[in-house]
Amino acid sequence: MQPEIQTLKQWIQDSDNIVFFGGAGVSTESGIPDFRSADGLYNQQYDYPPETIISHSFFLRYPAEFYRFYRDKLIPPSTVKPNAAHLRLAELEREGKLRAVITQNIDGLHQMAGSQRVIELHGSVHRCYCAQCRKPYPESFVNRGEGVPRCSCGGVVRPDVVLYEEGLNEADMYEAVNLIRSADVLLVGGTSLNVYPAAGLLRYYRGDKLCLINLGATPYDDAADLVIREKIGRVFSQI
Repeated sequence: MQPEIQTLKQWIQDSDNIVFFGGAGVSTESGIPDFRSADGLYNQQYDYPPETIISHSFFLRYPAEFYRFYRDKLIPPSTVKPNAAHLRLAELEREGKLRAVITQNIDGLHQMAGSQRVIELHGSVHRCYCAQCRKPYPESFVNRGEGVPRCSCGGVVRPDVVLYEEGLNEADMYEAVNLIRSADVLLVGGTSLNVYPAAGLLRYYRGDKLCLINLGATPYDDAADLVIREKIGRVFSQI
């Protein structure tokens, strides 16, 4: 076992106030592509860049194009399952060590693994509502089928995800800030920490056990107390 992983294991053993903050890299090991890797969505070819297609203004102007991309690329296949990181985090919560998962992912894999307290900063593909009257709809109404899903009021039914040009939910951000501020151990994994305002949450951490688990470098590496350059599932399978 790497000395860094041994240190992390000891931190977890000694704490009952752990918070996990994760990004796309947590789900790539389950087979869900991220946006910025060599084979991620940013590096695939479409008529429009992915960040344009999943923007608020594009959704309003070209909903049919939005839904073609959304159903093709953002809905996890039924074969996708939680990996070792998701499963171990759920165990840590059941053991009374992990207070919450804060995630930038929209796939729902943390809940599928058994995590109860999950703050989804960017929403979830598993919740849907009418953009006009806010009536909730089952995910199958939006995520399956073809064309633009319409509400009985005539409005477009949309996934409850945060699109580009939209702000994050204030209540979720407030809860995330409070959790991070009071955490003993802050585990950050599978994120480049380049997407704001979510990445800025790390500034609220006041402790001395900040662990970054990511294959690539991040802007917060120098501020971390522990940096592990490894796949997150491989790390969590050892702790």
